[in-house]
Amino acid sequence: MGIFSRFTDIINSNINNLLDKAEDPAKMVRLIIQEMEDTLVEVRSSSAKTLADKKELSRQVNRLEKDAQQWQEKAVLALSKDREDLARAALMEKKKSSESAQALLDELTHADEHIRKLQDEITQLQDKLSDAKARQKAIVIREKSASSRLKVKENIHSTRVNDALNRFDHYERKVDDIEAEVDSYDLGGKSLADEIAELETDEMVDDELAQLKAKMKSKKK
Repeated sequence: MGIFSRFTDIINSNINNLLDKAEDPAKMVRLIIQEMEDTLVEVRSSSAKTLADKKELSRQVNRLEKDAQQWQEKAVLALSKDREDLARAALMEKKKSSESAQALLDELTHADEHIRKLQDEITQLQDKLSDAKARQKAIVIREKSASSRLKVKENIHSTRVNDALNRFDHYERKVDDIEAEVDSYDLGGKSLADEIAELETDEMVDDELAQLKAKMKSKKK
């Protein structure tokens, strides 16, 4: 299983747990980043171990190739002494060393391929981690803003606000009633200023009436 398929399983599992618990998005993002960082550490550790194994394999190949070369020299020596039997035996040992070296070389090829894939996956994971961290702040800001707006909306539409507004209307009506009651006391009553103004008006009317009578009387003569 590749590290990304495994990583996806881990993330999906944790996301499902968070959704079941109705956790907030900011906490979910932090968890995803933490999982990515942990996976990156694990993959780097695996890569380091593979590199160490490769070095050990290389040492073994060098030793086996050196052994094969030494058995070759021993076969030549045996033939120079007319010991064909020893030369044959030496060549057999050379063959074993060469075959073992070749088997380890095949393992080295697989190790190199594995290391290359690990390095590619590490690079991809680092890129995704950098992108996640860059987006984390924006997601947190959006989540806080959305949560604040949600609280405002909930308050606006809550029964408590409606009840408060209803009580406000009730008290406003009570004030209207009190003001109307105050105004009712003024109906039919005259202030001192009003009475004096009426006297002044009556006097002006009386003067004008007298002038009119005198004018009509003079015409009759």
